[in-house]
Amino acid sequence: MDSLFGLDRPAIRDEELALAATTDNHIQIMIWESLLRDAEIPYLLKERGSGSAMKVIGGYSVFNTDLYVRREQLEAARELLTAPMEEDE
Repeated sequence: MDSLFGLDRPAIRDEELALAATTDNHIQIMIWESLLRDAEIPYLLKERGSGSAMKVIGGYSVFNTDLYVRREQLEAARELLTAPMEEDE
């Protein structure tokens, strides 16, 4: 059933874009967006299934969100997204 509604795989099939990360955590998405904006790496967020509609109606989605970047920036983006957070002293 997941394949019917697109919940089990990324939906974007653009040759210039690459899947950088997937999460269902809204806070994580906000952190990733901030890191990518600071690094001036353009990105695209795509909700799986009916996630976009669920966010509008209920304020939250239980489905994953896929984060895409340009293929040539994939390695730099993944390094940012997986780097450990530094704590202020």
